[in-house]
Amino acid sequence: MSSTLLLKPDPKLDLVLERVIDAPRELLWTAWTTPEHVRQWFTPKPWIVTDCEIDLRPGGLFRTRMQSPDGKEVNDRHCCYLDIVPNERLVWTDALLPGYRPSGDPFITAVISLQPEGKATRYTATAIHRDEATRKNHEEMGFFDGWGTVADQLAEYVKGI
Repeated sequence: MSSTLLLKPDPKLDLVLERVIDAPRELLWTAWTTPEHVRQWFTPKPWIVTDCEIDLRPGGLFRTRMQSPDGKEVNDRHCCYLDIVPNERLVWTDALLPGYRPSGDPFITAVISLQPEGKATRYTATAIHRDEATRKNHEEMGFFDGWGTVADQLAEYVKGI
């Protein structure tokens, strides 16, 4: 498990969402690293997560399958964990498959940072893109609305853990 990560977001390439969530980071960590929890909050409602697999180790699998409101299964994305610092940071990418095998259709590398802020947690989600066009496309797809909604759902969900 890594203890360092060099990341200074580049506004031309990266999208950053930040919230202060009224919960200890240990609860947020549990919600992010346990498949049965991820299924409850990881996609904006009325979409649902129908399946989730987590092999929580560098090189391990992070996979979710989502279902649209009309019942269509979509976005069965296989990602590879790159960096894991318990209760502090998760980094995964779809540029690699589990075991660090290159994927055919990379889109982002995601960094989830959990930093204590009093009794709450500063939650920062960073989407790192390979070029400006990909970042712009992700923003136009609704990054801030979608990831913001998911962060709000996460904040609400951890109240019941």
